[in-house]
Formats: sequence, C-alpha cells, structure tokens
Amino acid sequence: MSRHRDGLALQYGRDDFAEQSKLVRALSRERGKDLAGDYKPERQFAERRGITFRVNIVEIARQLPERAKSIFAGFRPQANRLAALLTEQVGLSDQRRAVERYARAATNIGQMREQGLPVLPHQRDALEKAGKALDAIRPYGTADLTSALQRQPSLAREAADGRSQGAIRAMQLEAEIRVDPAKRADRFVSDWQWLGQARQVMQRDGDSKGALRLTNRMTDMAKGLERDAQVESLLRSRTRELGIKTELGRDLARDLTASITMERSRSISMGL
Repeated sequence: MSRHRDGLALQYGRDDFAEQSKLVRALSRERGKDLAGDYKPERQFAERRGITFRVNIVEIARQLPERAKSIFAGFRPQANRLAALLTEQVGLSDQRRAVERYARAATNIGQMREQGLPVLPHQRDALEKAGKALDAIRPYGTADLTSALQRQPSLAREAADGRSQGAIRAMQLEAEIRVDPAKRADRFVSDWQWLGQARQVMQRDGDSKGALRLTNRMTDMAKGLERDAQVESLLRSRTRELGIKTELGRDLARDLTASITMERSRSISMGL
C-alpha cells in the first residue's frame, strides 16, 4: 500500500472474516517477503543477510590488532558447508511456500464443495499446478500432503493462512509411513479398528447410510492389501487385532472383506 496517500477501499469476504478483529489480525500478521534477488547464487543470498564467506572474514581479521589476530589462529571457514546449509534453507523455504500454495488451492475447492457448488476449472488447474510444483521440490510430496490433510482437515486452513508448520510435520509423518511397511501395518490395524467401532455405533443408531459409507471404506482398505504384499504379510500375525480368523495360505484381503459382509448381513437380519 505504499502508493496510497489519502485512502483505499478494501474488499473482503465475510465468510472468511466474520468479525473485524479477525481481519485486523490477519492483515497485521508479519510475514517475510521473498524478492527476486533471493534466487541469486548462495553467496549473494548470504551476504545480504549478514552471513559472510572466507574473503570477508579474512579482511576483518587483517584489520584487528596482532593480539586479536591470535583468536583466529587455525580458523578455516567451511565455505562449502555454509553454502550447503544455505541451499538447504532455501529449499525449506520453497517447500513451505509450495505447501501453503497447495493448501490454499485445496481449501478453495473444499469450500465450494461444502456449499454444494461446482468446482471451477481454474480452481482445479490451480490445485494441479500447486501439486506439480510441490512434487518438483519434494518427490511424492503431493500424495503425502493430501493424505495428511485428509486425516487432519484443520491443517489445510492453517497452511492456507501461512501457518504451515503442522502440515509440513504431518506430511513428513506420511512420508515415513509410506516407506515403512511396519508403520503402514500399524496404521492399517488402527484405522480398521476405529472404522469397525464407528460402523457398529452407526448400525446400532440406525444410521444405515453412514454405516454403508464406512463399510465401503473398509472394503477399499481390504482390497488395497492386494497391492501391498509387505503389509499383507505383516498383518497375518495380527488377525486377532483385526477381528478375524484366517488359515495359513488363505487370502487375507478376502477374509477381511468377507468379515465385513457377514457383519453387515447379520446386522440387516437383526434389524428385520
């Protein structure tokens, strides 16, 4: 707003800022600005922030008294290490911006669906471009972030507002689970148990649509084991936790699906 002298008109949506105090807090939030100069080589990036390389340190040492010079005896600045650290910081900053961009696009689409409105083409395009940008910085980043936001929807709004620390931590957790069969097996058991309990509550309360929705989710989980042999193998020793009995050599995915079908049929019979 540096070009405004007398006044300006500010347009904002009341669905995002129901109270003026929330708008004031959002506008007064301090956020660092990225300049085109930030994308120059690491040395210029560092020196603009007071981080100097060997030539600057040596020059300062020459200007010190002889006695003070002894402090720097044997000192060898590790320029390569510093450059690597700076490059890492730049990468983290790029990742943060990419996560926030994706979260904003996902939040916009989510708001349209909540209002029963069709998602606009430019919104889909924004989400796709944000996903590609994130994957370019972090392989599988879009899949990990999407999974994290599905499990914790509140993180999307936080990241869209510039508070992306929680979303980044959740994304990292999803990445760890994605590459570790044991952690995937733990999550499968946890999700299966939770869905099974929630489904029973819905069936008891007569919420047939809700129960059917959870049944479909559990069926998809069971079928997914056909594409993850490592997890399927680990789960064979945990069938008791899954609430089923299976014989050696039997198809675990089929047994899980069958257990859902039998429970559903039993609940329908009891309802009749």
